[in-house]
Amino acid sequence: MDEKPLSKNELLKAASPTLAGTIAETLADTEAEKFSEDDSQLLKFHGMYQQDDRDKRRVKREYSVMVRTRQTGGTVPAAQYLVYDALADRFGNGTLRITTRQTFQFHGVLKGDLRNVIHTINAALGTTIATAGDINRNVTAPPAPAGTQAGKQVRDDAFDVTRALIPTATAYHQIWIDGAKLEPELTSLVAGAQQSGVTTPYPIPTAAPGADGTAVDPLYGKTYLPRKFKIGFAIPPRNETDIYTNDLGFIAIVENGVVAGYNVVAGGGLGTTHGMAATYPRLASPIGFIPREHVVEVARAAITTHRDFGDRANRRHARLKYILDDRGVPWFIAEMEKRLGFQFAPSRPAVFTGQGDDYGWHKQCDGRQFLALFVEAGRVRDTPGRAFKTALREVVSKFSPQVWLTPSQNILLSDIASEARQDVEAVFIAHGVDVNVRVTPTRGVALACPALPTCGFALAESERALPQVIGEIETLLAELGLGSEEILVRMTGCSNGCARPYAAELGLVGTAPGKYNLLLGGGHAGTRLNKLYRENLKLDDLATELRPLLARFKTERENGERFGDFAARVLVQ
Repeated sequence: MDEKPLSKNELLKAASPTLAGTIAETLADTEAEKFSEDDSQLLKFHGMYQQDDRDKRRVKREYSVMVRTRQTGGTVPAAQYLVYDALADRFGNGTLRITTRQTFQFHGVLKGDLRNVIHTINAALGTTIATAGDINRNVTAPPAPAGTQAGKQVRDDAFDVTRALIPTATAYHQIWIDGAKLEPELTSLVAGAQQSGVTTPYPIPTAAPGADGTAVDPLYGKTYLPRKFKIGFAIPPRNETDIYTNDLGFIAIVENGVVAGYNVVAGGGLGTTHGMAATYPRLASPIGFIPREHVVEVARAAITTHRDFGDRANRRHARLKYILDDRGVPWFIAEMEKRLGFQFAPSRPAVFTGQGDDYGWHKQCDGRQFLALFVEAGRVRDTPGRAFKTALREVVSKFSPQVWLTPSQNILLSDIASEARQDVEAVFIAHGVDVNVRVTPTRGVALACPALPTCGFALAESERALPQVIGEIETLLAELGLGSEEILVRMTGCSNGCARPYAAELGLVGTAPGKYNLLLGGGHAGTRLNKLYRENLKLDDLATELRPLLARFKTERENGERFGDFAARVLVQ
């Protein structure tokens, strides 16, 4: 049988294995408004997406770049956060966007400012490399502010996996780092990050030339992976990272306060394409148990299996989940074991009971405190009467807490002395932020992708529409006497699933301006996908559609039943 022709992206990667393309030339060309289509694809491997403001397209296309950092397990040292805050104001749109994979995004960065931004991030001991593209993305893990030994072990393992899977393409440093200079006003902030005692977890790329003189990544090869690859860690009973939505997941088995090993799951992924039944969301399958010391080996084996067997002709069929479905889970386990040289043990018992963040103050194991802050749709910004970004900068500058980004798009501040609690609160209150005011349970767990106006894939609103959507749902719940009910709502502007809508109790997926597929019945602990309930629903009709469903939920639910469980049992069987 003749092999199918390679996709355009595969040919592009083969032609530029260093990921350089003509990016440097375009940066030097002050007359060029934007990067070419080929270079915009290669930019993703460097952690960037070329975008334009879609609100202004009818007047003029204004191009900019979204820059995404790598923050393994959501870890952001205080001094590094202050650099990011300044970069957002100096070169971005004045906001920081927390992603559902625990990273930061800078929106609105102009082409001429890119080198300053990337160089400064790296000087502050961060990186943007491989936060997009056909490669392993940011490794997620539960934030560990309480300071437990098991939490530290999981975080250490997440960093070990990150280091092992960082690509070695030298173009990144050649283009963005070598010879670049810091902006004078950022020098002191960067020096603070460098002197803070934080050791960078990200190695400098040093790919060795291949036989033809071209630098080839020893793990990924000349053409990297067929599509993106996502890895996460979780510690039961909290499924904070939505572990089953990852290509590869490590579920910590904690015994006597330490991690004995991990249950491995593989083949998760949520991206679909509207109207293509061959694309679908999938939760990861159980693979088996491994001792902790084999984590990096398993990650490498999964990456190389995807590299060698993924579909390089059809990008819509190129995720690891399709390999498992096409070849079977037993085949995948056997292939992994062949590469590893040992067998998986049977998975050990592990039960998840929920996800999300517990807002407010909490005690750490060492007696200090941490503060969980709600950040609606993950957007760190100042608004009239509520200068949240300014307050956060002042708190981090004065008290130097460890900053953690959560998979629910929120921020935790840890290592705060108990006697400093009132002073921290006073800073927030002075800027119109009362950290003791609790949002409703449903608003507190809602997620949204950025969508319009910056995302080129968006078919409908998401982040900008979420507050209104949640407000309507809150009103309905209050009218029905269900105001204390927590319903996991997630919204995206397209079918790619960046805010994990297919694993929500109530998912909204954009299909056209003002229209969404309504999905119901996901598990609140992230262990069950939802199903399509209504197609192309007008957002203006959402409250009308939901009112009778929530009324039925109130009268027909079983004792203690969650909305997602009720919907799966009654509404979308």
